[in-house]
Formats: sequence, C-alpha cells, structure tokens
Amino acid sequence: MSFPLLTATAALPAIGAVATAAVPAAGRTAAKWLALLVSLATLALAITVLVRFDPDGARYQLTESHAWIKDFGVRYELGVDGIAVALVALTALLIPFIILAGWHDADPLETGSRRWRPTQGFFALILAVEAMVLISFESTDVFVFYIFFEAMLIPMYFLIGGFGDRAHAQGEAAASTQRSYAAVKFLLYNLVGGLIMLAAVIGVYVVAGNFSLQEIVQARANGSLHMATSTERWLFLGFFFAFAVKAPLWPLHTWLPNAMQEATAPVAVLITAVVDKVGTFAMLRFCLQLFPEASKWATPVILVLALISIVYGALLAVGQRDIKRLVAYASISHFGFIIMGIFAMTSQGQSGATLYMVNHGISTAALMLVAGFLISRRGSRLIADYGGVQKVAPVLAGTFLIGGLATLSLPGLAPFVSEFLVLVGTFTRYPVIGIIATFGIVLAALYTLVLYQRTMTGPVKPEVSAMPDLRARELVVVAPLIVLLIFLGVYPKPVTDIVNPAVKQTMSDVHKKDPKPEVEAAK
Repeated sequence: MSFPLLTATAALPAIGAVATAAVPAAGRTAAKWLALLVSLATLALAITVLVRFDPDGARYQLTESHAWIKDFGVRYELGVDGIAVALVALTALLIPFIILAGWHDADPLETGSRRWRPTQGFFALILAVEAMVLISFESTDVFVFYIFFEAMLIPMYFLIGGFGDRAHAQGEAAASTQRSYAAVKFLLYNLVGGLIMLAAVIGVYVVAGNFSLQEIVQARANGSLHMATSTERWLFLGFFFAFAVKAPLWPLHTWLPNAMQEATAPVAVLITAVVDKVGTFAMLRFCLQLFPEASKWATPVILVLALISIVYGALLAVGQRDIKRLVAYASISHFGFIIMGIFAMTSQGQSGATLYMVNHGISTAALMLVAGFLISRRGSRLIADYGGVQKVAPVLAGTFLIGGLATLSLPGLAPFVSEFLVLVGTFTRYPVIGIIATFGIVLAALYTLVLYQRTMTGPVKPEVSAMPDLRARELVVVAPLIVLLIFLGVYPKPVTDIVNPAVKQTMSDVHKKDPKPEVEAAK
C-alpha cells in the first residue's frame, strides 16, 4: 500500500492540535513553537502533494479509498484534482503566517485582570481548522465532505467568540458581548445552511445509492443513473444554499462583517482567505459535477446575485469607518467575482475564479495582517483615528499600500490576472453582466485609495507619532506574501497550468463549450 499522503496532510495538523492543547499551562511559548512547527511540516507535505501531482494525468490523483459505513455506502475516499491541489497549497501556505501574526494574540491580558486567555487553545483551534479545511478539499465522498464542512464551524466559533480583537473602544464587557454576538451569528447562519445541505445529501443517497462523487458522476455520464429534473434542481439548491452561506454570497453574507470585525486579524484571515474558500470550491466540485443541468438552470439567477455582491460589497466598503469591516465588505465583492466566474460556464471564467481564490487568499492575508499590526499599535479599528502613519512607519505603510493595490487588482499584482480572466470569461457569454461588473473595479480603487489616504498620509496625529515600524517577526509574515503577489502578478503560469485541465473536465461535466468569437467576415 502506498503512503497515504493526503490523509497525512490533514492528519498532521489534527494531531498537532491535540498536542498543542495538551501543553501544560506554563508552556505558552512551547505551545506556540509546536503549532508553528506543525504548520511548517504540513506545508512540506502540501508541497509534496503539489510536486507529485501531474496536471496531465488522471483527473483525481493520490487517491485513497477505504470502506467506512458499508450499510450506507459511505467510503473514506480522498483525491485531488488541479483545483483542490491549488487550494491545499494555499491553505498550508497561509497557516504558518497566521500563527506568526497571532503570536501574542492569546497571551494573558494586561496586569490587573484575572481573566487569562488560554494560549494553547488558540493555536490548537487554528490547527484544527486547518485539518478540517484540508480534508474538505481532498474528500471525494459527499458524506465525508459534509462532516468536515460542518465540523469546522466548532473551532471557528470559539476562535471568534473567545479570542476577539482587543481594539474595542467601549471596553472589555462590550467587546465580549459583541464577540459573542458575532460568533453566534456565524454559527447560526452556517448551521442553517448545513442542515439544508444535509437533507440534500440524504437525497443524493436515496437517488444514487452511495455517496461517491466519482461513481455518481460516472453513472450519470454513462446513463445508468437518471435524476428527474425537479429532483436534481431541489438537490442542487440544497447544496448551493450551504455553499452560498459559506462563501458568502449576497444576501446570505451578513455574518461575515461582524465575524471579521470582532475576530483578531489572523482569525479574520483564517475566515475569509481559508474557510470561505471551501464554499466556492464546493460549487465547482459538487454543484457543477453532481447537478450539471440544474447548475445551468440556476445560472441566470446566480449571476445576478453575484453581480449584486460585487457592487453592493464595494459600495458598502466605500462607506465604512472601521478598517476590518471595510476589508470584509471588499471580500464580499471579491467573492461575487469568484462565483460569477464559476457560473459564467466558460473556461476563462472558471480558470479565473480558481486563480482568484488563490490570489484573493494571498492579497487579503497581506492587507488584513498588516492592518492587524497597525490596529494593535494604535488600539483602534477606526479609520479616523489614524493619519500620517507613512511618516513614522514607512515600511508598514508601504506594505499596507501594496496589499491595498492588490485588493483593487492593480496590473502587475496577482489578483489582476484572475479578475481579468473572470471578466473576459463572463463577457463572452453574458456581456451585460460583464460590463456592469467592471463597476466594482472602479469602486475598489475608490475604497482602497481613500483608506490609504486617510490612514497613512496627511499630518501625523499625536496618537501615532511614536508608532514603531514593522518588527522582524512581522516582516517575516508580510514579505513572502508581497513577493507572491508580485510573482503571480507577472507570471501566473505555475497556477494556471495546474488548474486548467481540471477546469476543462468540469466544463465537460456540464456539457458546456466556450462560445466562439463573433468576427465579422471581411468584405
């Protein structure tokens, strides 16, 4: 039996989470280093998966399949295609930076407070989320995917509710109330989505007799499995609703600004750059492959919802006074682009959407983590409390600017390529949607540049006059992300070469071909 590489990639952070939580109370520093080492080892395994994956080989590679619950047709099945490999690598890459950025976020509170923050629990929960996200990307059994899709809500709930942002103007009591509200809202929204999906998962078993994605897709392709049109549509809606909550898509997005505002900056990155990607990934893997006809039936409505997300999220970002809420609404706009690219049903759109998932994860991590360093220095999330930071902390301001420019998809930075592909892929089939979506780019430039202007330029406010620049640990977090943004901005080929074959196979599943360009014949 070959080495179960995919299982090891997900199991290592799970074991690390248990080991980190078991570190004695006095060993807070040891727990941090243990979590960091486990995350780096997981990254090494993810790189091994990336190296061993052959884009021109079988659709699902490094597969594992073992009987689990025979009576209900549940198997422990893992496998990765190009899309999953890219997101496994993204997740494993970001977790070490998240841990380093949150190095002091769960330290004991200030002297005089009797409430202690369990440092070991904070880092153990981050590793637990990583394990569940990784196995969600790797699972090709619908039931196994559902278990971890829902299970990741538990550690995320405690990360939001138990380890919130300390920069709260109304005091610790008010902060605790707001954290609890944000955590409960996050949990309830996603639980409702998950319960609806559970009904659809049961429906898939009733129709297909098993939960194996590959077997169901193959049976539908060769005609041995037939779903009534109404049945397929209802099952599709059950899956899509859960994924749209997780993504999130308007109007199911309202939990995200609260969660990102109240969470620490590293946990906010964990939410939007890692966990939320499971929703958009699952649309490609499960919605389109299991329910191709229903996906095409629902496309017009989904594209309109995605378009609303793009414009609505950008408009609300423009009006925000809180730095973290601004980034949250910007992410809602970006997820609108990702979903629009998926359901444009073109190879450019879906390649761009997959590349956007990777690039958005890197750019949001860069911007939010630098914003977190800024907020921790000043003790406030309000934009109005800053001014002139670039004169006292030029490196911090410069990295903040690059993260912001990546967020607005400046040419030469990674998100530009993916956003361009999404717009081109959408325009070739739905020109009106594509044209209106470009308005989101204009708004992105507005909210990003206004944010930078109000926080970094102008007269130096007294409260920031002694603000220190980025420290060595913070530079180790930010510098690699900036390098990746520039590298993938000028040379995205390493990622597109991996994801394009998987995109072509997904297009084949939904029986869609790229529209031929309309060229007027020469007279």
